[in-house]
Amino acid sequence: MIYLDIRIFYIFLLGFSSGLPFWLTSGTLAFWLAESGSSNTAIGLFALVGVPYTFKFLWSPLVDRLPIPILTRLLGRRRGWMLLSQILLALAILMMSGIKPAENLGLMAVFALLVAFLSATQDIVIDAYRVDILDEKTYGAGAATVVLGYRIGMLASGAGALYLASYLPWPVVYQIMAVLVGIGLLTTLLCQEPVQRDTEAVTHHNWFQKAVIAPFADFISRPNWWVILAFIMLYKLGDAFVSNMTSPFYLQMGFSKIEIANVTKLFGIVASLFGVFVGGLAVGRYGVLKALLVCGLFQLFSNLAFVVQAYMGHDLTALVFTIGAEYIAGGMATAALVAYLSKLCHASFTATQYALLSSLTAVGRTFLSSSCGLIADSVSWPVYFGISTLVGLPGMLLLVYLMRSDKR
Repeated sequence: MIYLDIRIFYIFLLGFSSGLPFWLTSGTLAFWLAESGSSNTAIGLFALVGVPYTFKFLWSPLVDRLPIPILTRLLGRRRGWMLLSQILLALAILMMSGIKPAENLGLMAVFALLVAFLSATQDIVIDAYRVDILDEKTYGAGAATVVLGYRIGMLASGAGALYLASYLPWPVVYQIMAVLVGIGLLTTLLCQEPVQRDTEAVTHHNWFQKAVIAPFADFISRPNWWVILAFIMLYKLGDAFVSNMTSPFYLQMGFSKIEIANVTKLFGIVASLFGVFVGGLAVGRYGVLKALLVCGLFQLFSNLAFVVQAYMGHDLTALVFTIGAEYIAGGMATAALVAYLSKLCHASFTATQYALLSSLTAVGRTFLSSSCGLIADSVSWPVYFGISTLVGLPGMLLLVYLMRSDKR
């Protein structure tokens, strides 16, 4: 059975290691900041620490080609980079645990940014390792397994961290998360280095032209390329406006960390996976563009559930409905968007173009939504979530334009 392949097991563990740091610089950190007395504006600005996920394609060629002294010789090119990123990642998370946000918010932002950078670097090399170690028959199993591992890693640093924070100080929680990075580190030491398929050095005179210029040139030669880029950046902007402010919103509604962990993390993960499944079915039935429209509308109007929650206040039944709507709709839209990005990639530049396009999806989450905290501090919660719904409209209008252009 393909899932009994040891390579698939290693990929699952590496997926866990890849997903673990994500909430430590976003949702989980927002709880710590909110409890330390940080304003919504400051918490919103912390969305900017996700910049490395947006621009990771800039240094991915170095991770792909550049050897690391000693480590590359001992472990190989892929495992050497994995081990280095994981060691530095664990140390950076430990450094975060020693900072008091109420006294030094700026230093916390610096180390959160460092954790995000090292996490993005680890993502680059784990993705490359997965492709290198598998063959065409195991690509599907590898993709499913790494997503499962990633989700469980997010669960550990999301719901797991909130459970721990209900009984332990936040610094201890982050120290435990740093120890969990050791799962990926141990996997790196145990797994096998893939056979190098391309040993061309980074100094080759044609490398920059072939690896960077050609994929860009191919993409901008297409009709409506600038509309496509704008759409990718804006499609999940309304969703980002909601997700960046949910932590302070839940706390102000009076929910405990245990309640939040149970509903938003555990139930939310299940709802998200269900949404991804439904989104995949929508792509198969309606085609990519129509699925984007249907799923995007669900995503857009799911924001209004938070308006209802704001009026209901501390109501767990309402929270289950709100989280279910958000996570199912978000999963549907994500599945449709991933299918769209895959369709856009030229066969000759699939890896590079997908990395570039997927990075653009983080622009809305990182840059365009960084002002959400300022807005949340200026208006009531119902008004804020109403605004988040309106923010999603430009992306939908661009999609309608693309659908009409596709029919011409």
